[in-house]
Formats: sequence, C-alpha cells, structure tokens
Amino acid sequence: MNLRFRKLTLRAVLSASVLLLALPLAWAASPAPAPARPASAAAAYPAAAKPAAKPAASAPQAASAPVAAAPKPPEPEPAVRGYAVPIGGALKADNEEVWQRLVQLAGGKGARFVVFGTASEDPEASAKQVVDQLQRRGALAEALPVAPKFSWVDLNKVVRDQALIAKVKAARGVFFTGGLQERIVDVLLPNGQTTPMLDAIWDVYRRGGVVAGTSAGAAIMSTVMFRDAPSVINILKGRFAEGKQIDRGLGFVGPSLFVDQHFLKRGRFGRMIPLMMSKGYQIGLGVDENTAAVIRGDEVEIIGDRGALVVDLSAATSKPELGAFNVTGARLSYLEHGDRYHLRARSVTPAPFKLRGDLHDHESPSFRPYYTDEVFHLDMLGDSTISNAMSRLIDSNRTEVQGLAFDVVPRAGDPLAELGFLFRLYKGSDSLGWSTEEFGGEQYTVTNLYLDVSPVRLPRPLYGQWPVPAASAAGAQP
Repeated sequence: MNLRFRKLTLRAVLSASVLLLALPLAWAASPAPAPARPASAAAAYPAAAKPAAKPAASAPQAASAPVAAAPKPPEPEPAVRGYAVPIGGALKADNEEVWQRLVQLAGGKGARFVVFGTASEDPEASAKQVVDQLQRRGALAEALPVAPKFSWVDLNKVVRDQALIAKVKAARGVFFTGGLQERIVDVLLPNGQTTPMLDAIWDVYRRGGVVAGTSAGAAIMSTVMFRDAPSVINILKGRFAEGKQIDRGLGFVGPSLFVDQHFLKRGRFGRMIPLMMSKGYQIGLGVDENTAAVIRGDEVEIIGDRGALVVDLSAATSKPELGAFNVTGARLSYLEHGDRYHLRARSVTPAPFKLRGDLHDHESPSFRPYYTDEVFHLDMLGDSTISNAMSRLIDSNRTEVQGLAFDVVPRAGDPLAELGFLFRLYKGSDSLGWSTEEFGGEQYTVTNLYLDVSPVRLPRPLYGQWPVPAASAAGAQP
C-alpha cells in the first residue's frame, strides 16, 4: 500500500470522529482559540531546534494568575558514569538493536551479566529467557535466586549472601525482568533501607556498568515510581497515595528524571504528568514497548522499534482553584529510533537519517503540510493516540488538535463519575518535526508541541435511545 493511500485512508477514518464534537464540555471554561503565530521566516535547522520559546498564548482567563512550579536550581554534573537502560516492556527476542547494545555497553563478547527475575510470577522462567538472549549475543549471563516467588529462599539472607554479592560485583551488567515492580523494591530496598545486594548493584553502575530492566525493571529506575496504578483516569482524578499507587524506586536515573514504561501503548502520559506535578519533577521520559532508552549522565538515546515521549514541565502552570487536575503549557517531544535528548539543555538531536528527510516547520514559507482536516480524539489515552496526534499535527496546517479522556464505566456511586478531561495539543513558535521513509515506513521526530489539560463535565448517560418518529411508531406492527 503506498504512502498516499495510507494517509488518505487514515484521514477518512479520523475525520469521522469529528461528528461527535457536540459532547457537552461544561466543567471548565471553553478552550482557547488556536494560537497566533509570528510571521517570521525559518530556514532548515541542522540538529536540535529553534531556540526555546514559550508556547503560543492561550485566551485570557478571568480567574487569578496561574501558579507555576517553583524553579529548581541548576544541578551539579552527575557523578554516575554507568548506563541506565529502561526498556518499555514487551521486549522481543529478535530486537537485535537492544540486545546487542546491552552486551556492547557492558564490554562486548564475554561481558558478565546477572539477571534478577525478582518481579516475575515465574522468576526462574523469566530470568532464563533473558539469560538465553544475552548469551546468544556473546555475554556470560547468570540468573540469581532473588525473588519472593521462590518460597524456599530466605530473602533477608539472600540479599546478604556474600557468594551472590560477589557475583554481582564481578558483573558488568545487571538486568531486571518484568512483573510487579514493588517486588524489586521490597526485596532490595525494604522500608527504604538499602541492602548489601543493592549496594553491589550500585557499585556495578558507578564503575561504568549497565543496569537495565524491562517493564517493572524500567519502573524502578526513578527515585519515585508507580507501584500499582492500573487506571490512568483515576490518577488524573487524583486517586493516588504513597505506598499504594506510588512508592520509592531505586533511582538509577537520578533524582531529576521520572521514567515510566508501556508508555504510548497504554496512554500513560495521562498518569505521568499528575505524578510529576505532585512530586516536583520537571522532566519525564516515557518509554514504549519493545523500545529502550540508553541513559548516561545527561544523554538519552532511543533505540528499538517504537518510540518515547519526553514531558517537560519546567514552564507549565496549574490553577488549583479549578478543584481538579489541570495543566497549561506542558511541553512534549516525541522521539524514535536514533533520536537523542539532552536532559540539561532540554534539546533534541534527531537521528542523522531523519535530517536527510523532510523538515516540518510551520513558520517557514516553504512549509507544505500534508494534513488539512480537523481531528478530535474521543480517547486521548488510547493506544499510541498521543504520538499519532503529535506526528499528524506537525505535518498539518492546523494549529491544534483536541481530545477527551473519561471513565467509560465508572464504579457505582462514584462522586467523580462525570469528571473528564479535555486535552489541547498545539504548536508553539519553537515546534519542529522531521520525517523520513528511508527504512520503509514513516518515522517521525516531533519537538516542542504543547499540551493543556482541563477538567470538563460529561453528563451521564453519555448516550440514549434514538427517538422513533411518531408516525413510524403508530404504523408499527404488533
């Protein structure tokens, strides 16, 4: 199927959703009109983007001035020189780029790995799968018996076992499998207290080694993590608490970066932003399935099949007087294979093959957008909806796209059953994108789009029976 046919088909499907724009959105004030843009010309940009700029202005608000997050002082250069590699989950056996990179970062053929199946329901099988994949790429890998599901293991003793700790210290790589991330934290950092085995893992990391993890193994990378939060919409509604939905992580990416996994597939940007605002994070990195982020110091590189989302709240504001979660001016960047992000500079460097493709600069006189139709998303938290919306908007003559998120089947008696959220994704003067088909399918890099989220009321029921005309009803046969 050629590109134009695919795009036209997508256009037809998405345009149909505009018919449902009449849903009542009455919780908050109407969204601001599309932002005005300066008429300045733009040339091609060699790497990152235009100089950072504020998002396009929204309509004036009658309420009191928004409350901005308190700015953080500049951080010192990180002392850690190892590699943290969060993998978004569902890592496939044939993802050569990720598996080979892990072995390469740990020193190449013969690199020693220890594998923790701690999070898994079947830790022996999960760890064996990872051991097999690493060994196929030339590593020397061994699974360690550190898991709550091993009922015959005394976890208090095993995390202090000097023979096992010696194996960790002799390794150049550590890998955590998927499962329940709280199991990893509860075993290695019980009640917030470090253990000799966790100290040994940190020793590997500080010596320049690799600490990698998939799914649950990625969630533990930040100092704060989601412990058990199955419902994104409930997090948006403010239903999260310490020790239940959120908890401490192991912190390999440092105190200033929040990491989440299964990110685009499960619409988890909807839970990331409330947690970031609650905990004072300014930068978040959401890694999608079968994708990894290689993080060393301030440098982040995306590898694998899908992509990642960077959320920057350094200039975002919120209005507590609305009485529900809201944010204005969250800055989003969507990265794919080969793209890099610098955490301190807040800058994106597209992969070289993207720079050989098309530049999408909505302020340039030479900008020729492909998409022209209006789109409204009825489930902004759907599978890859946010990344698709970003890729489409950057290649469009539209200035914004909107969508909703709400609880389709709220529990009985839920006092917040009618609370939904309106998402407004829009361009700023520094918004840029790149795209290419060099490797067969379309690949995008999108930088500096902006997101506002507002609480809205969606009356229940959302729909009712279509009224039958009186004449038809009278003539109906019994």
